[in-house]
Amino acid sequence: MAYDVLYLSQEDVKSLDVSMKEVIAAVEKGLVLKGEGKVELPPKPGVHPRKDCYIHAMPCWVGGEVDMAGVKWVAGFPGNLDKNLPYNNGVFCLNDTDTGVIKAIMDANWMTTWRTGAAAALGAKYFSAEAPKVVSVIGLGTIGRIVLRGVKTLFPGLSSVKLYDPLHTQYEKYAAELGGVFPDLRFERSKTMEEACADSDIVATNAPILEKPERPLIKSWLKPDCLCIASDYDATLHEDIAGGGKIFCCDDRGQYLWTQGHGVYFQNGYPSEDGIYADLGDIAASKKPPVTDGLRVCVFMGVASHDVMTAGLLYKKAIEAKVGQWLKL
Repeated sequence: MAYDVLYLSQEDVKSLDVSMKEVIAAVEKGLVLKGEGKVELPPKPGVHPRKDCYIHAMPCWVGGEVDMAGVKWVAGFPGNLDKNLPYNNGVFCLNDTDTGVIKAIMDANWMTTWRTGAAAALGAKYFSAEAPKVVSVIGLGTIGRIVLRGVKTLFPGLSSVKLYDPLHTQYEKYAAELGGVFPDLRFERSKTMEEACADSDIVATNAPILEKPERPLIKSWLKPDCLCIASDYDATLHEDIAGGGKIFCCDDRGQYLWTQGHGVYFQNGYPSEDGIYADLGDIAASKKPPVTDGLRVCVFMGVASHDVMTAGLLYKKAIEAKVGQWLKL
């Protein structure tokens, strides 16, 4: 029996003009419910058809008063940047939780990008000692842009961002795009990663995720009370940071340990179960207090509850605005 499904293209999603504040609020609500044990969040099963590439399935049910379920099918191929294609791409399916039928199929690129920035912003919210003034962004691609947007949205007093990318042409594009969004923000170009990290309140890393990372960013480059937020697995932060800080937080304990147990990521000095202070759900649900002094390390892999919450926000906005195309399945 055929039924109607709403299809939202990337242009449809962008036309909804959803703000970063709205995405942050949605992601945080999902984290609270996760911390309260009201979210079913299995690890990411996936296939890896090429070196340093992945195609993952990310299913999730967010219960409680939200009661939404869906799955994202997402790929990450670093070589796409040389082919004028997005590093990440995918689709998201939103399901009706009473019948299981698909309510919507939508672009997942905007969703993945913006909820990643929202999660980084929440890491800054929970673990910053005070309103940060200086942030370092390592890796100036799409995720590096959205992480700054998220942090600056929650901390409008942020005054300076120190930038580093091994691809030097990225700097001008980055400063031009974000300078238009935040004209009060000073952009400082750094010649080296060490220079970029000096005296920063927050260091955010956003490199391509690699099977055999070099982890070039070392602890001696950071001031003692620095907050590190990694949106690139273990690609950038050296193990002397990940395993040598005052606390280590991840976005989901189960997913981190499942990923580590497969023997590729978070090896050789990255914390095991005993070394995890909390995951972001524990903090959001007030099961663990934030820590705001010393070296704090947050590794955020990206979890499907963020996607479900963002998809629900997009679906509601699209219905209200009558955006998208109805298809028969």
